[in-house]
Amino acid sequence: MDPLEIAAGLEAHGITDRTAARFRHRDVFSLAEELYARSPHEEVSAAAPALVPAGPAAFRRFGYALLPAALACAAAAAGQTWAAAAAVVAIAAALVWPGRAAGGRFPYVAHLLAAAVAGWAVYRHGTALAVGLALAVAPGHLAAAAFAAGARARLDGSRALEDFADRARPLLLGAVALFGGAAAVAAQLAGTPLPVAVPLALVFFLTRLLLRHGAHRAPVGAALALALVPVPAAAPAAAAGLLVHAVLALSRASAHARP
Repeated sequence: MDPLEIAAGLEAHGITDRTAARFRHRDVFSLAEELYARSPHEEVSAAAPALVPAGPAAFRRFGYALLPAALACAAAAAGQTWAAAAAVVAIAAALVWPGRAAGGRFPYVAHLLAAAVAGWAVYRHGTALAVGLALAVAPGHLAAAAFAAGARARLDGSRALEDFADRARPLLLGAVALFGGAAAVAAQLAGTPLPVAVPLALVFFLTRLLLRHGAHRAPVGAALALALVPVPAAAPAAAAGLLVHAVLALSRASAHARP
């Protein structure tokens, strides 16, 4: 553990710079440095490598991410009536699987709302939308994994919480933009309108990121409830709200600290 890990833990427990000032420190990181100096710890013999080769677990997770698209495309190509339902179930499962254990009551309300949003959208717009959203699951998995790895590397290289936040925000926006392009390609391949498919895909991608990093579920649930409103502007508004929440929540070091 290093001082920034301690600062992330203090931040996660609600310790602010104002609280640190009561202990005669300029900010949370300064307090964390003193705690690190006062705590017994072992010297690290060698720095961790910047790039860790992907192991069997990483390939297995990517294989699971490919299943929704494979299932939806195969069912749609075979003309099965249950293709849309299978895609909705696969999309919901892709959101549930990477989530952290949530504290408090009703931790899975956000997952149920996401499944309801997917089902309602597919009911209104048809099987092509289900296939397009399912095709976007795999690039969403890759973009989320790249963001998590990049944020982790920036956390290890930062020396202040503000420094990390300044590095994490462009990384998040880049991951969202990358996934938005992939979702547009998936929508084109499925033959569904971009203004319908891309905002919904962004809603699910941002939901996945926020659940994966243990963010508060109340704003996520509110955005998903908004996406259920049957008006064209609902999904873009929900995606915009989730993006604002993600910028605030995922630029905090505590969202990326090792468990």
